[in-house]
Formats: sequence, C-alpha cells, structure tokens
Amino acid sequence: MSDEGAPAEPLRIIRIIARLNIGGPAIQAITLTKRLEERGYRTMLIRGREEPTEGNMDDLARALGVKPVLVSSLRRNTGWRDVPALIALIRLIVRERPHIVHTHTAKAGTLGRLAALAASIVMRRRPVLVHTFHGHSLTGYFSPRRAAVFRQIERWLARRTDCLIAVSREVRDDLVALGVAPASKFSVVPLGFELSPFAVRGSSRERLRQAVRGELGIPPDAPLITIVARLVPIKRVDRFLRMASGLRTVPEARFLIVGDGELRESLQSTPEAEALGERLVWAGFRRDMPGIYFASDLVVQTSDNEGTPVALIEAQAAGVPVVSTRVGGTASVVPPGQLVSPDDVADLIALASDSLARSDAGNLAESAGAQMSERFDIARLVEDIVDLYGRQSLRPRSAWIRNPSASPTT
Repeated sequence: MSDEGAPAEPLRIIRIIARLNIGGPAIQAITLTKRLEERGYRTMLIRGREEPTEGNMDDLARALGVKPVLVSSLRRNTGWRDVPALIALIRLIVRERPHIVHTHTAKAGTLGRLAALAASIVMRRRPVLVHTFHGHSLTGYFSPRRAAVFRQIERWLARRTDCLIAVSREVRDDLVALGVAPASKFSVVPLGFELSPFAVRGSSRERLRQAVRGELGIPPDAPLITIVARLVPIKRVDRFLRMASGLRTVPEARFLIVGDGELRESLQSTPEAEALGERLVWAGFRRDMPGIYFASDLVVQTSDNEGTPVALIEAQAAGVPVVSTRVGGTASVVPPGQLVSPDDVADLIALASDSLARSDAGNLAESAGAQMSERFDIARLVEDIVDLYGRQSLRPRSAWIRNPSASPTT
C-alpha cells in the first residue's frame, strides 16, 4: 500500500449489484466505483436490469462517468433467468480475473459469490469475497418455508465469504440472530453520501422550496408531510395513508408521496387516499431530491423493515424533521424520540402532529443535519472501504493481492 491507501499496483475489483434501482444500494455501488478509481483501483461495476416501475440511477452513473456492464438476465426475482445470469457472471469474472469480488444486496450476493467460486476453478485462484448487506430480506418478504431456504443459502455463502459488511449495527445484529454468521465475521460500515446538495440554506433554499411547491400545486404556507419510498409492500405506504387520514384536521395540511412501484394503483384506490383528495399528491420518482426536502415540513418513513433509510439521512441533512417506525437500522439514523412502533398508527399520528407544532423543530433538525453530514459523509465511506480492502486478514485468500503483478493463473 502507498501512503494514500491505494495499492502499489492496481487491484482489480468487480462490484456486482442486481439492479441500479432508485435507492441507497445503487448510489453506493456507483459512487464507490468512481471514488475507488480515483484512489488507484481498477474497478468494474456489473448491474442487472430493473423492473419497469422501479426507476434507475443511470443519471448518477452518467454524471460520475461510470459505465456499468449490463447482465440483462440478472433480475430482482428468482427464476429461470438466474441460470444465464450466473453463466454471464462466471465468464466476466474469468475474463477480468479480479482480486476482489464485492457484491451488494441479496440476489447479486447469491449469484455473484457463486459465480466467483465457480470461476475460481478455472482461474485456480479464488478472489477475496466481500458482501454488503444493505438490509436483508430474510424476514418480512417471503413465506416461512421460503425464508428458511434463503437463510440456509446465506449461511452457506457466509462461510465462504471473507468479509460480510452490514450498514448498521442493527442490521448486523439481526443477521447474527438469524444465524447467518457470527458477529466476528461482520464489519459495520455505515453508508456514505455526497450530502452537500442538501445543505443549502437561506434565500436559495426558500426559492427552491417555493418552486417545487408551485410545480406540485402545494400552497406556499401549507404544512407538507412527505414520504419518499418505493411503492412496494415492505415500505407500508398504506400506513402513511392511514397516518395522513388522521392528520386531516391539521389546517391546510398536504401529503406528498415521492416514489413509484407495483402498488401505486392499489394504493391510489384505497379509501384513505380517495378521502384525502387533492390534499394528497403523487409525485412519482424525482431527480430533484434536495428541492423535495426543502419543500417539506416533515418527512415520514413507515416501513416494516429498513437497512439504513437513505431518505431520512437526506431529509435531516436538509434540515427537515423526521419521524419513522422503529425497524431495522432506523435507530442508527433517527433520534429516539422520533421513533414509534410500526403497528401503532395512533402514536405515529401524534408524533407527526407534535413535530409539526414544535417551535424548536427547526433548531433540532439543523443539529441533526450537521450530525448526518459528519457521520454519513462519502469521504468517510471511501476511507472505510479502502481500509477494509487493505486488511491483512483478507489478503491470504488471494495470492494476487500479495503480488498483484503476478499472473493470476500461475
């Protein structure tokens, strides 16, 4: 290693993610690919194809000059396409002969690690295997029998993975409790983002606030409660609608849903949504997230499970109060007094109402924003990953890392 933490000879890294749908994992995969290239690593990002309703982070990739390699058969759901996806990944790994294969999220973690193990037979060297759990789908997503099968797969893969990363202590503790691996196998590496766009204050912020409100048809002074989420079952946007229904007595209050997904039509037809009428705005996916947060007076998360909720980090970095269900890694992001039990909609309504009414809410949000910018800074994430890649404990698995200039097949 050089003094800057970059390898003396470029280490080859393949990063695999099942899809670059809008959300934290895609932001991390794209940003790390770019930032590690700047640190002297040779990186390749392999991505699968998103579903039509998921949106994607292609704009971010283009802005950073990252050109992901598409494996079109790599999809979110399990099925026959997994076989050609696995074969394509094996071929790419054999061709590139990476020192490190780093996978993100469940599907890519399964197929990517299996591909690396299979490719090792051809290459006669096994790359270092790193997998990041941005959350997990082992509870709350599947039937008990299917979830049990997936737990067994994760345990088998964990024993063959050199380092498991959890994005929060809560995610790690969940995985340990589920028997995926012992705590000693995990490194906790919090997410990191470029948060400076959310730190706008003063007149510039007010102009953006009113511009977004004008576009969405929201009165300049109306209290605005926002949720940013994919419209999928685990996000429980139905719970947000029930909360909004309970807040209809707040004068002029408006409710904003930012995101899209498979449940949009069914959610729009619920009695709660229909009763809210024009007070409820469906914004779909948005690229101007700083403006969305500036336009909001409160951001709410109502999920049944979360890894580290990116929207709540961004909202607080923007100086906006937040309220969330106490699930997954939310406790590592949200102050304790702003968390409620996921099944208690009455408490959610009361806490949201109190947050809107508090005279010190702005000051508390500003303080939380400073903490977010410090704890979840992208530069810190890069340093953490560079340190992890350089740990001696990972190196014995790959002679290539000890001697990067050596032929991988000798």
